[in-house]
This record gives sequence, C-alpha cells and structure tokens, in this order.
Amino acid sequence: MRLEDFTYDDVGGTSRVGFCPPGFRPMHVRTRIGEGEPCFRRAAEAVLTWEMHRELGVGIDASAERAAPDVDVTVTLAGVIKAPCRIVYTVEEPRRAGWAYGTLADHPECGEELFLVERTGDGTVWLTVYAFSRPAKWFARAGGAATRGLQHAYARRCGKVLRQLCVPLSEG
Repeated sequence: MRLEDFTYDDVGGTSRVGFCPPGFRPMHVRTRIGEGEPCFRRAAEAVLTWEMHRELGVGIDASAERAAPDVDVTVTLAGVIKAPCRIVYTVEEPRRAGWAYGTLADHPECGEELFLVERTGDGTVWLTVYAFSRPAKWFARAGGAATRGLQHAYARRCGKVLRQLCVPLSEG
C-alpha cells in the first residue's frame, strides 16, 4: 500500500471504533437492513461488489470487480464531481463484511469511510457507515454544514438501498 498517495495521515483509522483524528469530523450512521443469514450474505455481496453504490445512482469506476486492499475506486456524484479513493482494508468474516477507502488527490474531501455489514447475535443485519473527514476542495469548504448534511444523507441512502436489495431474503 502506498501510504504517501493518501491525503491524510491516519490510514486505517476507521478500523478503530470511535477513532477520529484531530481536525476531522466524524460521521456514524447505522441502518437496520433485515434479518438472517441469507440477508447478511446478500448485503455483504452487494457492498463488496459495488452493487449498493451503483444502485444509489453514483458512478463507480473501480480497478477490480470486488473490494480488496489497494483497489482504486473513483466515485462520480451528479455526473461531475469525481472522488478518487483507494481501498485501505476489507473485512470478510462470518458475521462482518465490508471495506474502507481513503481519499486520494483531487477528492473533494480528505479522510476515510467504512461500509460495514454486520449480523448480530439475534440475527439482525445492520449496515454501518463510519467516516472521518474534512473539506479538501474550495466547494466542499464553502458548503459547510450543507456538505456534512449531504454526507449524512448519502450514508442514510446507502442503508435504504441495501435494505431494498435484501427485503425478499429478510421476509422469508
């Protein structure tokens, strides 16, 4: 992993629960997706293969079809805002699956974001989106609270889309 390519120092920081470097703002959004092992497997696959993001309507240009460390991903928002990132780490465990990416040069923000699907002991499946970030481009700085609001709305939308992808499996 080329640490010098990232635009922040605390690469991998989202793997530490509650960690947020000084000068960054944390975001934590947790959404109930459904229940059961089939729902978990479906949600995990949708997150690991970019399907959840594509269903959101954002552009995804990835150097691999599945999330893995060092995979480059550019997310395109509204057809014009390009956000280049690199996968920092992945999680593929019996009850947890997901990945985190960190920002590269030309990303409007600076920081790291984690998308993690978990199946709790009672069988409930959750999506957690955790990030720490700060504006890197003038338009992200100018947006202020509105930019942070959009980040939270995006994370909530991830949960809604993933729940829709998993509904049939959670009902049966």
